[in-house]
Amino acid sequence: MDAPRDVVYTVHEARKGVAWLKDAWALFSRARMPWLFLLATYYVVMMAVDLVPFVGQLAVPLIKPVFAVGFLAAAWTQERGGAPRVPDLFQGFRSNLRALLVLGVVFVAGITVAVMSTALVDGGKLLDTLTAPAPTTAEEREAWSATLNATLLDGRTQAAMLFAVLVALPTLAAMWFAPGLVVFQDLPATSALVHSLRAAMANWRPLAVYGLSVFVMGGLVPGVALAILMLVLPPSVASVLGIALLMPYVFFFAATLHVSDYVSYRDVFHAGETLAPLTPGRSLTDG
Repeated sequence: MDAPRDVVYTVHEARKGVAWLKDAWALFSRARMPWLFLLATYYVVMMAVDLVPFVGQLAVPLIKPVFAVGFLAAAWTQERGGAPRVPDLFQGFRSNLRALLVLGVVFVAGITVAVMSTALVDGGKLLDTLTAPAPTTAEEREAWSATLNATLLDGRTQAAMLFAVLVALPTLAAMWFAPGLVVFQDLPATSALVHSLRAAMANWRPLAVYGLSVFVMGGLVPGVALAILMLVLPPSVASVLGIALLMPYVFFFAATLHVSDYVSYRDVFHAGETLAPLTPGRSLTDG
């Protein structure tokens, strides 16, 4: 058995959280159509998996780390002079798949515990609403929607959701860099989770700034833009124009987030390393 090896990481200043998004946007901007096609393929595949009876909804979160490696592979290829390609998306199925599936199990377990923990704060009110039978009629859908809105506006429920976020943080931190550590450094799942957690905790400042930036750019900016349109235009026009403007923004932003996973991983675990140009026949797992 190989002796456990230390994994070196770099601790960055808070401002790096913004730099990760800027650098990711720069990579995406140089190959927009390949990235958007890759992203669309990913969504189609995940929707198809989700439709598989009995196992689809469970399989989707389990294979997320596998596809995360696909986006890492695409960014790795682009940084070395290539272009993101659809086959890159399936790189995780060819690179330590067993460890990546273990990461998926850990992710599902951690988020499940976080969601279940809301019952400690609100007495199970949120869980009861979310697990209620699916409405089948218009009246039932209207009643369910009203119940959901009332639940989400309840102070105890909001406190419960905040508590769930806190409970989920260790899982999210352990998962943040883990797929990259599995595929780039060939670590087993447990070691990847431990080293990811250590690096994420050490870099909590840039990660906090990154999270705040994502909230502003992904939630606040579109929300404010849509609100302004609703104020200055008739509702029907504002809705159509809002969709026309926000849909490209959402896809561009989603692609940038996927690229930022690679940018942040590389900056933390391979800071200052010289990138070797891509050569014919070379794959991500060749280093």
